[in-house]
Amino acid sequence: MSSPTDLAPAPTADEAPAADPYGLGSSALRSDALPKALGIYPYAADLWAEGLLWGAVLRAPHPHARIVSVDTSAALAIPGVHAVITAADLPPGPEGTPDGAPDGPITADRPILASGLVRHQGEPVAAVAADHPDTARLAAAAVLVEYEVLEPVTDPEQAFNAPPLHPDGNLFRHIPLRTGDPEAVGEIIVEGLYQVGRQDPAPLGAEAGLAVPRPDGGVELHLSSTDPHGDRDRTAACLGLEPDRVRLVVTGVPGATADREDLSFQVTLALLALRTGRPVKMTLTREESFQTHTSRHPALLRYRHHADADGRLVKIEAQILLDGGAYADVSAEALAAATAFSVGPYNCPNVFVDAWAVRTNNPPAGRMRGEGALQSCFAHESQLDQLALRVGVDPLEIRRRNAMATGDPLPTGQAVTCPAPVAALLDAVSASPLPLLPMDDPEGDWLLPGGPGGAGDPSAVRRGIGYAVGMVHMLGAEGEDEVSTATVRVSGDHATVICAAVDSGQGFATLARQIVQSVLGVTEVYIAPVDSDQSIAGPSARGRHTWVSGGAVERAALMVRHQLLQPIAANFGMSVELLSIADGKITSYDGVLGMPVGEALEGKELWATAQCRPHPTEPLDEAGQGDAFVSVAFCAMRAVVDVDIELGAVRVVDVTVAQDVGRALNPRQIEERIEAGVAQGVGLALLEDLRTEGGRLVNPSLTGYRLPTALDTPDVRIAALLEERDVVATFGAKAVSAVPAVVAPAAVAAAVRAATGLPVGRLPILAEDAIVG
Repeated sequence: MSSPTDLAPAPTADEAPAADPYGLGSSALRSDALPKALGIYPYAADLWAEGLLWGAVLRAPHPHARIVSVDTSAALAIPGVHAVITAADLPPGPEGTPDGAPDGPITADRPILASGLVRHQGEPVAAVAADHPDTARLAAAAVLVEYEVLEPVTDPEQAFNAPPLHPDGNLFRHIPLRTGDPEAVGEIIVEGLYQVGRQDPAPLGAEAGLAVPRPDGGVELHLSSTDPHGDRDRTAACLGLEPDRVRLVVTGVPGATADREDLSFQVTLALLALRTGRPVKMTLTREESFQTHTSRHPALLRYRHHADADGRLVKIEAQILLDGGAYADVSAEALAAATAFSVGPYNCPNVFVDAWAVRTNNPPAGRMRGEGALQSCFAHESQLDQLALRVGVDPLEIRRRNAMATGDPLPTGQAVTCPAPVAALLDAVSASPLPLLPMDDPEGDWLLPGGPGGAGDPSAVRRGIGYAVGMVHMLGAEGEDEVSTATVRVSGDHATVICAAVDSGQGFATLARQIVQSVLGVTEVYIAPVDSDQSIAGPSARGRHTWVSGGAVERAALMVRHQLLQPIAANFGMSVELLSIADGKITSYDGVLGMPVGEALEGKELWATAQCRPHPTEPLDEAGQGDAFVSVAFCAMRAVVDVDIELGAVRVVDVTVAQDVGRALNPRQIEERIEAGVAQGVGLALLEDLRTEGGRLVNPSLTGYRLPTALDTPDVRIAALLEERDVVATFGAKAVSAVPAVVAPAAVAAAVRAATGLPVGRLPILAEDAIVG
């Protein structure tokens, strides 16, 4: 905090205050920052409607069981209960029998309400609407379900030979990647077995929503969806309605580093509203939230690296096993990323990988920042540290010798045509000064591992420095059609952007405002609320909205710009290309014309709609080959840790980041996203693990599931934001949120390894993994 003498003097009457920054390249402040800080930003849990009923869900207590019978009579007899629904109330399956209306983002295998079998603990079986939330929960508990408990399959290695848990079988996908000479052998061979636990997105706000029946027999849903059109279409299909009979209105999103509400939540909420003819609201408890949304795929990875005497990679062999849980969700996508990035941002001529994603009776896994890439990053970076030790070189040097560059191929055969400044990123983090040791800063407070007042002995604390580099793909993959649509309207001195791209915290609304400001010179830009009546923009995932939706906004704004400038250019007998807009003024190339944008827009209403669709990709073939990704982004990181080698307590002191951003469209937002990604990565490295025993969640609460606090989160320093533009990307920019979360766990593990001399082979790192002697 500044002292009074540090404050700048008030401006005089002749000094105008500096204008707020706007336009691309500026660090414009998020428009929702203040209301969120003040606690007045509206979320779904805050919604209300006249005649409101409350919903509650009965969930299966078993990870694997056959449903023998369901009796709803006791629940219906409770005063205040208006409806009880089960799988029998959903549209029947192809054979005319209840099947729970299965759905999924790729494969439709997850029932909305369990029918016949439950395949994971917490699976929805019935739902209730009542006039009070306590009554609704009481009624849900009164639904009598008779189960025949079955033996769960919880070990993904046993899933291959276990009886099928689903008609689709236990194997979601197998990718055999083959490139190069299988007989190649290196002079040096290092091997490792690595495990990654189940990290949960643990959003700040649990799932909540409101469903309102419509006079036409449809329903309006108010949810914090991150894919309004996808959710609308799938909800309509599960209800047996046409898509135009379902409208989804996006409310404030209280945290979304993964997918938000699963479809079962949305469909049961809508069905209760349709059944009762009244608005129904549902808010989940934190335990239900852990049970219902997907988490990161737990993984088991076996690696063997071959290298020559100088440490240059000769061959990599790997086996990757992802536990997809009970239902497919996006396991096939995650497996493709884990396989394609199994080598990391390094060159290796011979790569042989077998990767599987399997079904178990564990909680379903799904989309979460850097899905697939994170698991592989931990393994390949751990292998590089082993290789550096064997060769006798610095961990930075072993990475420099093998670093990928623009034009080099992935093991899938796809050439990396975008900028790949891996060596420059490594140079940037290595050149950044290290934090001081406590002995070098006697005036500073030394926070020991374990927190203030901990039991640790300072003499048992060792400092470690670790490095890691990683990569993620942007947008959809393997032939997924990526498209977004936006409309820009200008009336007088302000503009409106209509785009169904959900700002889930990544700052798209701020970016869209900056795009219009830069293209049109209009400072007042309004971003319309998102709903499914707008044209499709696609899901908020893999950094796609900066590229695809930002591209649509730019194209629409450029079309409006042409409409604005064309008559002006005609009046002056010149082409539109000879006019420019900057600092709120239209000027000609020769300086003869200088007109404020507001004056040119006076009395006009202009609008345009445009789409953006990046170049297509293709699925991986039977050998794991193909141009599966639109583009990739890279990040290098250095982590500094203090480890109490007697207690196994670890404190991350400092994380230094160098990131490939293409172009910094909003430097402040980029730094914030990097800090958030590092915090999430540190959480997985040291704390976060959604544990199960026999398929049952052990710690489904924010007390049991440990998240990093302010004391656990390190200082994050940005060594470099490398701006080498990707010529095919909108504005040349790359996604920034996922790759720091991918790299941070590997960097922290490397630092703990350096401090202790112990092989760190699992995430999160437990105390026993860091105790020496």
